[in-house]
Amino acid sequence: MALTPTALSAKPRAPFFARTGNQIGLQLYTLGDEWAKDTAGVFAKLAEIGIKDLELPGLMDKSPKELRAAADAAGVSFSSYHLPAAPIFAPTGLSLLSSPAEIADVLGALGATDAVVPLHPLPKGFQFVPGKTSMADLVAALGAAGVDYWKQFGADLNVKAQALTAHGITLGYHNHNTEFAAIGKTTGWKILLAETDPELVKIELDLGWVSTAGIDPAAEIRRLGRRVRWLHVKDVKSTTKRNYALKMDPSVVGEGRQNWPAILSAAAAAGVRHYYIEQEPPFAIPRMEAVRKGHANLAKVR
Repeated sequence: MALTPTALSAKPRAPFFARTGNQIGLQLYTLGDEWAKDTAGVFAKLAEIGIKDLELPGLMDKSPKELRAAADAAGVSFSSYHLPAAPIFAPTGLSLLSSPAEIADVLGALGATDAVVPLHPLPKGFQFVPGKTSMADLVAALGAAGVDYWKQFGADLNVKAQALTAHGITLGYHNHNTEFAAIGKTTGWKILLAETDPELVKIELDLGWVSTAGIDPAAEIRRLGRRVRWLHVKDVKSTTKRNYALKMDPSVVGEGRQNWPAILSAAAAAGVRHYYIEQEPPFAIPRMEAVRKGHANLAKVR
């Protein structure tokens, strides 16, 4: 076939993020406690890389005012906050059990408008005991808790999401792969999606955990559509085997098995608002270097 003048002059399509205007963000969990030890320095490095949209895994014993000041000084901002289903490691602390007003006050001070529950609550009576319990034990406990556990959790999310809406806050839920384990003829994921109001409870889809559950991330984004407000942009090595017990072989984003052109195309069609790089340990290179490389890889995807 002969090339026409139009074909010869046609320019290649610009990379996805340059073309759409979406930002490449970061879930600060990726950096472990590095960002808490030198918050100002880390935020400045992220801004230099080109990452200015941040999701907080928690306050790390800092005040919202202190974090906001450091973010403002570096030219970065917080768009989302991970709100645990219950206080972590202590009986107090900001969580889904906190009052809507308290949650709104913290997020308001940070400048964030989104709160995401990062993990389902532990089944009643289940506790992690070092050396005795495993992730497989957690999956077994979830199976024993059954359908009613997920229905109740869905109802709790609806109630809190409705209350937070009055404060201008959007509530979401972040998956791992435990939700995809079978419970009879269904899964916790299917129950949770059916029980939560799609207008109130949005989804933060973790692409790495979706992949480890044996599900095509791009297909899942297309299936959920507008419910997906945020993505955890996570990659895994081809050695990662299908499982439901929080196991994966992590990779720098863009160096694993994920089909990023297909994923980003599906995300654009779904109207995804935030794309947070996240990587699980162990790291083969320094964490900040992994973030830098992941950002560079994503920035090239067309």
